[in-house]
Amino acid sequence: HALCDVDAKERRERGDQSLKEDRHHLLRSFLPIMIAQTQVEFMGYSVSWSPFNSGRLAVSTSQHFGIVGTGKQIILDMKGKNLQKVHEEELGDGCYDCSWSQTHENHVAFVCGDGSLHLLDLHSKKRIRTYKEHSAEVYSVDWSGANRKYIVTGAWDNTCKVWHPERTQSVRTFADHKNCIYSTVWSPHDSEIFASTSGDCTLKMWDMNDKKPIQTIPAHKYEILTMDWNKYDKNVFATGSVDKTVAIWDRRKLENGPLTKLEGHEFAVRRIRWSPHKQDVLASASYDMSLRVWDVRREQKTGPQKFYQFDHHTEFVLGVDFNNYMENVVATCSWDETVTVFDSSKPPKTAKGGTSGPATK
Repeated sequence: HALCDVDAKERRERGDQSLKEDRHHLLRSFLPIMIAQTQVEFMGYSVSWSPFNSGRLAVSTSQHFGIVGTGKQIILDMKGKNLQKVHEEELGDGCYDCSWSQTHENHVAFVCGDGSLHLLDLHSKKRIRTYKEHSAEVYSVDWSGANRKYIVTGAWDNTCKVWHPERTQSVRTFADHKNCIYSTVWSPHDSEIFASTSGDCTLKMWDMNDKKPIQTIPAHKYEILTMDWNKYDKNVFATGSVDKTVAIWDRRKLENGPLTKLEGHEFAVRRIRWSPHKQDVLASASYDMSLRVWDVRREQKTGPQKFYQFDHHTEFVLGVDFNNYMENVVATCSWDETVTVFDSSKPPKTAKGGTSGPATK
């Protein structure tokens, strides 16, 4: 009987181990090739890779869906498969976006729900500037890579503001949108040009020396939540909207409508990013809890667009960024309070993939 008991125990242990292995295999079949991952305390809103340190990541987070409560600006370093916390800045309101300085490796800008813009020095771990000119939530910040000096912010007070870190107040305010501003992004090619997207369903392009927009584009029929400039072609940009699509545009051919429209997300597209390594690759993060990485090459100007879909998050995906040094490496953050870094060229076995048709005119 003792021998039988031992034998039964061994069988149970082998069975338990086999079940664990089956579960692990099943889980892996749904996940991308994870390079690193970590849990954060609050909901993720934005991620930004450092332009100096290949493994350093800034993450903006907010408590209680960003409606009430506090926030944290977090700096993480990738060490092996771990994302280790370097610094955490506790804030009195939600933190919605962040951007690195292009001239100083320890400087990062972040914006909050109380209308504030902060400049943080990681060496001293102190805020070197705090501005509070916006009268509503600041939802976007971008530190220019072309002029390498100026910062642009966009807020729910319907205005954009340009800042210089050596000045104690904003350089200029831009007020032409009729609704809240969701994104503001400097052109990587023209040092004085930036774009903004708004709840008024338009994208506006601005010269920072002129208070009036140089172009106003009714890019979608619903709120436009995000835009990004192609890193290789100064005339090409993309927009993402509540209409669940990503549209790709050429500034020289706006009268013809978008070059193509990427369809397939089930809910609003919150953030898009063009790859810094490949001209035809961009990523879109959505409220449908997915991230899509698109290959939009259109040699024949017709035909479908290829994509991979990643479903490793369990809540809204609001932040995405391509690593500047490691090709195909992407970071994402979500309301599920996780930050992930993975290889976007190696989707999980069960990843959705396919094509999206050409734009309808």
